Amino acid sequence: MGIFVGLLFGLGMFLIVGPRAPRRRSAAEPGWRRSTTELLAQAGVRGLGPGQFVAVSVAIGVVVGFVIFAVTATWSLGFAFFVFAAFLPRTLVARRRRARMADLRGMWPDVVDNLASAVRAGMSLPEGLAAVGQRGPAPLRGAFTRFGEEYRASGSFSSCLDKLADELADPVADRIIESLRLAREVGGTDLGRLLRTLSTFLREDARTRAELETRQSWTVNAARLALAAPWVVLLLLATRGQNVSAYDSPTGVAVLVGGGAVSVFAYVVMKRIGRLPEEGRVLRP
Repeated sequence: MGIFVGLLFGLGMFLIVGPRAPRRRSAAEPGWRRSTTELLAQAGVRGLGPGQFVAVSVAIGVVVGFVIFAVTATWSLGFAFFVFAAFLPRTLVARRRRARMADLRGMWPDVVDNLASAVRAGMSLPEGLAAVGQRGPAPLRGAFTRFGEEYRASGSFSSCLDKLADELADPVADRIIESLRLAREVGGTDLGRLLRTLSTFLREDARTRAELETRQSWTVNAARLALAAPWVVLLLLATRGQNVSAYDSPTGVAVLVGGGAVSVFAYVVMKRIGRLPEEGRVLRP
């Protein structure tokens, strides 16, 4: 009991102190930290760094594992559900990320239309981007409003675009931002035509992807249910005293490890088979 309390106390102190410690992003930033930062940004989770997210995940796993151990008095079951619970926050954030990216996919054509209208009206590119914070889709207004504030404070269009790309963390946003950067640096009179063409393409792409996701969603959800069902049954069986002790034996541990390995393998295969191709980011940090 004291170990669990001490671990939770340490995690709580890390969550309190961690966000206050300034960090400089390095080109040699570990892959897991970079991918987690991008996942949180694409899911719309602000104010939570990758280290804090991992700490929260571990804390949830510890609490769930301790509860299972307290109920069943079986360390192997407690550890198994600790592992599953520790990965649950990332699964939920990934689901939120997919839902948010699907919503934004339908909003980017409106953003491009607003930029094209601003260009036709004779506004500069920084003014057009800042105007999206007032007339653009509501979920995106905050990022473009902060771009306008940052540009008025610094006057550096390129660095403000980089910060906007980091905050949005979206492949479509990268494409738009890079087009605007090139138009600003190189110049030309075809920007309006380029934006109108891009808007048409984005609408067609969003429509096609929405149809594909609708067709495959029921298959993926059924596969997830089939994957979770054995572990729910295991948890129900563990509530009966005569079944609990079997999982502390070497054979029981081997069954749990084998079942966990098969579940992970099946989940990875399911994700790979049901995954639609995604456009990579151009301005990945």
